[in-house]
Amino acid sequence: MRRAIKVSAVALAAVLALSGCSTDPLAEQYRSGGNQNYIAGDGTVLEIPAANRDAPIEFTSTTDAGKTVSAKDYLGKVLVVNFWAAYCDPCRFEAPNLEKLSQKHDDGAAEFLGVNIADTADTSLAFARKYQVTYPSALDADSGSVRLAFAGKTAQSALPTTLVLDTQGRVAARILGQLQSASILDTIIESVLAEKAVPAEKAVPAEKNKAQ
Repeated sequence: MRRAIKVSAVALAAVLALSGCSTDPLAEQYRSGGNQNYIAGDGTVLEIPAANRDAPIEFTSTTDAGKTVSAKDYLGKVLVVNFWAAYCDPCRFEAPNLEKLSQKHDDGAAEFLGVNIADTADTSLAFARKYQVTYPSALDADSGSVRLAFAGKTAQSALPTTLVLDTQGRVAARILGQLQSASILDTIIESVLAEKAVPAEKAVPAEKNKAQ
């Protein structure tokens, strides 16, 4: 699902301005787990223990290359979802770090998907060429369907925002604002990859539990 573009490091100076929300359901859910590891400020990092994660995210969209993409395509893999727009300075600044990590995790265990909330396909593709981004981006400017699917998981007014979904499609972590270094997101990805799936117990039909 990658574009044929060579990778190189790009760095641009950027200033990040985030609009705060009155409530943050994702943060409140995390706090309810008893862990106060919620760091305020630019680049806010929020990790959610597996036991506290909500239901899997479901979405279907079309990429800037005209291909259909859905959450089902990524089940069984860790998925990094980055909400961005071409006008966003921090999005341009963090693009090399995201691309660097997408190349590192190109063995298929982890995938990357951008969600462009404002631009046409041509603008999105031009951004990808300029900043050498090889993973696809879903176009969400017109329908807003992907943002709707993630409602309550990310502050809609904050760009960029990066979410990490576990292999079941549940939000496992969020970085609110510009990714300050590749190592931060890499550590989260590795942590989610390392999680051991616990198979659910098979239900025994009630009639087989009855005394014969």
